[in-house]
Amino acid sequence: MSKIDPTARVEDGAVIGEGTEIGPFCMIGRNARIGANCKLIGQVTIIGHTSIGDGCVISPFAVLGGAPQDLSYKGEPTTLDIGSGNIIREGATMNVGTVKGGGKTRVGNDGYFMNNSHVGHDCVVGNNAIFATSATLGGHCEIGDAVYIGGLSAVHQFTRIGPYVMVGGLSGVRDDIIPYGLANGQYAVLESLNLIGMKRRKFTKRRLATVRAFYQKLFHGPGTFAERLESVRPLESEDAAIAEILGFIGKGKRPLCLPTIEK
Repeated sequence: MSKIDPTARVEDGAVIGEGTEIGPFCMIGRNARIGANCKLIGQVTIIGHTSIGDGCVISPFAVLGGAPQDLSYKGEPTTLDIGSGNIIREGATMNVGTVKGGGKTRVGNDGYFMNNSHVGHDCVVGNNAIFATSATLGGHCEIGDAVYIGGLSAVHQFTRIGPYVMVGGLSGVRDDIIPYGLANGQYAVLESLNLIGMKRRKFTKRRLATVRAFYQKLFHGPGTFAERLESVRPLESEDAAIAEILGFIGKGKRPLCLPTIEK
């Protein structure tokens, strides 16, 4: 059975999973659905049409399912869907979506969202994401699997960050970052590949060399970026990571984060 502290307020209609603990002074709205074996340590607020998967741990003063910070929102029943196994630390916030953005904010499984981090409306966040202290997403961002966003960094609305990217602390991300990229700086630029992350994901020395050679040709070769991009397209078949990077670039509608501020 679930365990609910007598000081917590759980509104009629809320669904609390088996084995979940609701700590002191939590507030759970009537449209909330919380999975099994979660732990809300205390003073957690879950409102709006919010669903949370199994095994999540949520620290005090987190607010999940709050209204979008968007002036077009008029109280529509949009949603926030959070997956399983997430750790959400003190003061973190995640907002429901907006009608114009598809009506749903989605967060994957096994993420770690440190204190005061924020997921804006209509964002899609993949699995195994790590948001350091005060890492912030504007609305409509797309964040791939296993992305690390450093402390006090902010991602502009509608920006895409590919899987396995690392963003340094104190960075302002205004442009799309390719999969496996390492971006850093006040106005973030692409510094290199995230080689440490690639090694942790069992890239062999041969694969690393192949992808690094591709990266050098694309971002540091002769000619304009458009010319270099066209020249490396035949390399797509050499490695799945190269195909993933080229596919990501091909789907882009915003500027791409490049090694220098010059575009």
